[in-house]
Amino acid sequence: MTGTGKTPDTAAKTLKVVVVHTYRFFDLWSAPEWVRERMERDFPQASVVQLENLQQASSEITDTDVFVGSVLEPRLFASAHRLKWIHSPAVGVHQLMFPELVRSDVRVTNSRDVQGPIVAEHAIACVLALAKRIPQCVRYQARAEWAQQTLWNEYPRPREVAGSTVVVVGMGSIGREFAARAKALGMKVLAVREDPSKGANVADAVYGTDGLPGLLPEADFVLLCTPVTPSTTRLMNRDMIERMKSDAYVINVGRGALIDEAAIIEALREKRLGGVALDVFDREPLPPDSPFWSLENVLVTPHTAAASERLWEGHYALIKENLTRFLDGRPLLNQVNKTLGY
Repeated sequence: MTGTGKTPDTAAKTLKVVVVHTYRFFDLWSAPEWVRERMERDFPQASVVQLENLQQASSEITDTDVFVGSVLEPRLFASAHRLKWIHSPAVGVHQLMFPELVRSDVRVTNSRDVQGPIVAEHAIACVLALAKRIPQCVRYQARAEWAQQTLWNEYPRPREVAGSTVVVVGMGSIGREFAARAKALGMKVLAVREDPSKGANVADAVYGTDGLPGLLPEADFVLLCTPVTPSTTRLMNRDMIERMKSDAYVINVGRGALIDEAAIIEALREKRLGGVALDVFDREPLPPDSPFWSLENVLVTPHTAAASERLWEGHYALIKENLTRFLDGRPLLNQVNKTLGY
């Protein structure tokens, strides 16, 4: 990507949108060049500036009306005198919830409805891979070993998904989409959400977060897809793990902060947990010396649960709809409750 993406008639524009690439490890998380081109075509009144990194934003943020990016530092926010709306292409927005922004009138939206169905597919794939012991099969394949009897002798054994119980922690877009797919596979779905009065959706039952400890002993799978808040940070800790069956599995497609990694590693080494499938980690990229790489009962995916060639088409459709609503003075879709942090 080259230049700032400014058009010659910038001075005639009445709205300034800044799109910033804030994740340098993976191209997919950065908006392609056509996003700026299409936005300026669809909204002639907008000047769209597309930047390579957050550092470049310091010279652009003062007169910005709309900011598209998953990170905005407090020092930059303090300079954004015209800022009215931040759109995060990510689902999690905890990194944006600093006090100055929370107290402000600036609206925040996220991409939960874009990424939810894609991440839910990934979570279902993890359930099937763990239940059918696919990671172990791949390891035996690499050694050209016909491990039929070996797999059967190992613990946990391959199992059926139908009839198993999954506890879904978080019933936002990912949780709802996952629950529908899990029900189609014949699983019993128990939902845990901060406000159970919002309903179970398609789950068999719904509980508040205080109900989680009582549900874990009957879980064959636990899916973590809840936002990161003070109450969910390190939610899957040593106490929670000890409540689970020794052949149960944990799947995390939310954020690394949802689990106590040291407690999970200890339980895996001591065979007090059947296994885990992790797409997110405290440190990313995952360091080469992390025990997660070598533990045989771990399935590591490199934060690719939302990966799709059609991802930015979905992102742009949401941005376009919300920018239309913004200009019309209508409520925005996927607006974040800044007090709650999601």
